[in-house]
Amino acid sequence: MIVGKVVGSLWATRKDNKLNGLTFLVVKPITHEDGAAPRDSIVAADNAGAGIGDTVLVTTGSAARTSISNSDVPVDAVIVGIVDSIEVSHD
Repeated sequence: MIVGKVVGSLWATRKDNKLNGLTFLVVKPITHEDGAAPRDSIVAADNAGAGIGDTVLVTTGSAARTSISNSDVPVDAVIVGIVDSIEVSHD
């Protein structure tokens, strides 16, 4: 799973019919490791009601498809939770 911050929305008027009704958000992964290379933003279908500025939990791959009611939807990243807080030990 990926922890990230929602930084934008995405609209596509022309897309696969199976994607109709889904909301797409742009998520910037958060890294908590010193010296970790920044990761590129990803587009994720929203299954949790997230909005811009929210910290979210994103699942990818086949797990992403199973979190949506129709597992035939062609997605590889889905927001499955909104994070309330993160606690990281820097020992």
